[in-house]
Amino acid sequence: MRIFVAGFQHETNTFAPSRADWAAFESGAGYPESTHGEAMLVRMAPTMLPMGGFIAAARERGWTLLPSLWAAATPSAHVTREAFEHIAGRIVGDARAGGFDAIYLDLHGAAVAEHVADAEGELLERLRAVVGDAMPLVASLDLHANVTARMLRHASAMTAFRTYPHVDMAETGARAAALLAAVLEHGPLATHQVRLPFLLPLNAQCTLLEPAMQLFADIAASPVELSFAMGFPAADFPECGPVVFGHGHDAAAVRQAVEALAGRAVGLRPAWRLELLSPDDAVARALSLAAAASAPVVIADTQDNPGAGGDGNTTGMLHALLRAGAGRRWPGGVALGLLHDRAAAAAAHAAGVGARLELSLGRSVRAFDGRDTDPPVQAQVDVIAISDGIVPLTGPMTAGNTATLGPCALLDVDGVRVLVSSAKTQMLDLGLYRFLGIEPTAMRVLVNKSSVHFRAAFAPIASHILVAQAPGPMAADPADLPWRHLPTNLARRP
Repeated sequence: MRIFVAGFQHETNTFAPSRADWAAFESGAGYPESTHGEAMLVRMAPTMLPMGGFIAAARERGWTLLPSLWAAATPSAHVTREAFEHIAGRIVGDARAGGFDAIYLDLHGAAVAEHVADAEGELLERLRAVVGDAMPLVASLDLHANVTARMLRHASAMTAFRTYPHVDMAETGARAAALLAAVLEHGPLATHQVRLPFLLPLNAQCTLLEPAMQLFADIAASPVELSFAMGFPAADFPECGPVVFGHGHDAAAVRQAVEALAGRAVGLRPAWRLELLSPDDAVARALSLAAAASAPVVIADTQDNPGAGGDGNTTGMLHALLRAGAGRRWPGGVALGLLHDRAAAAAAHAAGVGARLELSLGRSVRAFDGRDTDPPVQAQVDVIAISDGIVPLTGPMTAGNTATLGPCALLDVDGVRVLVSSAKTQMLDLGLYRFLGIEPTAMRVLVNKSSVHFRAAFAPIASHILVAQAPGPMAADPADLPWRHLPTNLARRP
């Protein structure tokens, strides 16, 4: 079998401040850089990403892979028209050459372009126009995919991650290969889907916590290929939201399994709500807990998560740490990362390790509610360490990847260690502290600009985990967003 393979990964927060142009896909930041042709197979095969899992499974089956383009960018506001057309044009253009028996796409499922609300549905439709309706076409999806009717119509089958943090990405790629084999060997699959009547907050989607933990255990045990795409609740278009879907050769069994799982998810509605703390309350509780803890207390700065459209540059949590005197209580024992501030990193590099200088840290940005976030922190800082920002990653989600962050620096701000970077990525790997000399296991308090992904690497070393609702571009409660395009019968919170 000859399999055409390609990938397009973007999670779009339509309320976020920065858009994803083609340069964002070229650099990748926390993702591998965009690659085309045989170089894509070489670059992606060693990774824990879905494409890496699919490549390994395909080679075990003896399939020949015809690689097109794989491109990903850090979550942000809309993909620009130019970037989407470049990506879709390259993939569809390569497909026109033909010579293959089936297609695998490594998709996110929650991309919104400036001119196309359902970006993955558009890409699938364009491919179908080239290859025809009979061509087997299977896609893997992120757990946060906003699955649309057009995606389900044009894909032969799809399968979504079953973990958040996403530690099963390669496994999902391998599962996509098994689905493709089922279509190739036994013919088309029946599909059924149910859309849930409410949005799910991002933090509540963690599969290390209930109720998601039990639901995904049920999915793993099901004889039917089931997916629960819990949706990315910050994409303002009509099909945003959670969808349960499934595939199989027994249509009745698929329908029954999908309806049963969706019914359980809806029946657990009150359990989808989580406690969110103000910045000052989160810091006060963390300091109290840390006094008696033998391992660090971790605070998630969830509303500035670069993995959900934030730019990693807001200062609400840093202000709260400084107001509480956290660094004076435990000098060098409190750290915040990563703060995306290219100018501060450049100034630290110019001054050198050991320098003391006056800096403005972070930015005030327009939040989802239309208000500006906290002002920059003006402070005397000491430069503790600097780095070129090339960081090999080794965590449960990230093994095999390399973060390319540009010039970075470790700064001391009144005893608080602040890691500043020239590119944005969420704090989801212990190596993103260690590359600047911070040993996370030895710290008292860590503030991570992340929502849930950090838990894969940090939950094993943390004594407690708190979630803070500091002002930022990503609403922890989707009901806080100024929606314009959602259906009136879709509840904004569980």
